[in-house]
Amino acid sequence: MSMRLHSTYMGLEISSPIIVSACTLSSETDNIVKMEDNGAGAVVLFSLFEEQIKKEEANLKNILSGTSNAFAEALDYFPDLDEYNMGSDDYLESIRKAKERVRIPIIGSLNGITSEGWIDYSQKMEQAGADAIEVNIFFLPADLSISSAEVEHRYLNIIETVKQSVNIPIAVKLNPYFSSMGNMALRIQDAGADALVLFNRFYQPDFDINELLIKTDLHYSDSDEIRLPLLWTGILHGKTNMSLAATTGVQSAIEVIKYILAGADVVMTASALYKNGIPYLKMMNKEVLDWMYMMGFDDLNTFRGLMSQKHIADPTAYERANYIKIIKEGL
Repeated sequence: MSMRLHSTYMGLEISSPIIVSACTLSSETDNIVKMEDNGAGAVVLFSLFEEQIKKEEANLKNILSGTSNAFAEALDYFPDLDEYNMGSDDYLESIRKAKERVRIPIIGSLNGITSEGWIDYSQKMEQAGADAIEVNIFFLPADLSISSAEVEHRYLNIIETVKQSVNIPIAVKLNPYFSSMGNMALRIQDAGADALVLFNRFYQPDFDINELLIKTDLHYSDSDEIRLPLLWTGILHGKTNMSLAATTGVQSAIEVIKYILAGADVVMTASALYKNGIPYLKMMNKEVLDWMYMMGFDDLNTFRGLMSQKHIADPTAYERANYIKIIKEGL
């Protein structure tokens, strides 16, 4: 049996559904080459943070006044803007260098909370050769006067702004805390997004009870964290025209397979590579192929979405009825 791992993400043809998510590993072009050599389908570059852009424009104070000054992805390499020496020009150069050396899609990443300034930098990413842009909107509405409608409007405004400024696809890395996730997904689609990335991991502080300090540490994701994105991937599959990218909790081929069964077009990982090294990508691809051979599947489309809400015999397994059943059985 001839088996294929090829997939399509935002119209981009990729040789594997496993994509490297935004992380510091991609700050070195040699690492990106190594990712391609070991079977990555694409690479999302480490994020260009809005604060970096604003600091270069000497307006950092204005942007920080409306949000928490803590970014999950930033914390492992971006504890202080003064210590982070890659400016926006260097970021664009990293896109150019990557495109010169690899054939897989290179996806730029913008991380911020407003649409201000993003038009210029999204266009520059496109000009530098990025095949797509991932918009990572990291906004914690800590201001209690901000309504849910205002939060949603901010997301949609950013998406529309970026989409209208470029000709390449854009993905939106979303958090799971909207009161009506499905409706928000459709509104994001209407705003022009080509893909949803489920989900962003918000930074959540801990306390040091002896020093009475807020701990700003960040742990790698764990496979137990797969449940929520798995749920929404399964619900959204077949109900939106956007590509679906699943992230969080991807530690092995098992999570990759589960996400594709739920309906994901691609699966993103970074923690597994930090733990096991970039060559682990090759092992993950092999194990997905081994499972496909065992199950009799010759390509991803033969099992993608097989266990989504749209295709399973009992769709209530995704809903309240199954919750009630579990509670009763537990008692």
